[in-house]
Amino acid sequence: MQILPAIDLRDGKCVNLVQGIATQETVFSDAPVEMARRWQAEGAEYLHLVDLDGAFQGESANLHIVGEIVAALDIPVQLGGGIRSMERLETVLALGVDRAILGTVALKQPDLVKQACAKYSERIAVGIDARDGRVATDGWLEVSQKSAVEFAQELTDVQTLIYTDIKSDGMLKGPNVDATAAIIDAVSADVIASGGVTSLSDVAELKRIGASGAIIGRALYTGDLTLQEAIAAG
Repeated sequence: MQILPAIDLRDGKCVNLVQGIATQETVFSDAPVEMARRWQAEGAEYLHLVDLDGAFQGESANLHIVGEIVAALDIPVQLGGGIRSMERLETVLALGVDRAILGTVALKQPDLVKQACAKYSERIAVGIDARDGRVATDGWLEVSQKSAVEFAQELTDVQTLIYTDIKSDGMLKGPNVDATAAIIDAVSADVIASGGVTSLSDVAELKRIGASGAIIGRALYTGDLTLQEAIAAG
């Protein structure tokens, strides 16, 4: 199982939110490129980036930083947040991002996902962010009536899904293993788990249920978990 350290970008800084709430922000670094270099130096094989400004506003002021991170690293990078049109998708991929994560647009414009997958194949992932089992969109500010499992089963063209349990995110209390397992069991796509991964036992549980990867954010920054330990457990 692959371990992906996360860098959440907001106003050009590396931050972390609790349950995606904009007012509950911790700034961990004002040098995200250096943070990316650190994770690569500590053994990361893949980096997860989130453009929070893009997620909240649909517009991004962070793409230049994404480009700098991609240029600074030898490992692949995936990016989510605010990619809601083919034009923006192509801009992101042109930066050298290995995989673009579609979230809100995947629920609201499913044809765009089919178009993107037809053109870019494995370079497209879909992020399924769920609150109480329902898919959330627009920076997690809106919750739809669509169940996460039902939505996952509709994404037949997508090779990689990233499942985030919003209530677990940033809480340092462990992932929602049952909800993640339900997604894994429902699809043939690879499922990367996100939200709440805090301990080696969390990593072991996600590996046990068949997750192809685990995204770890706050726990790495607080020191609750070291990247080397997580990679070894994965």
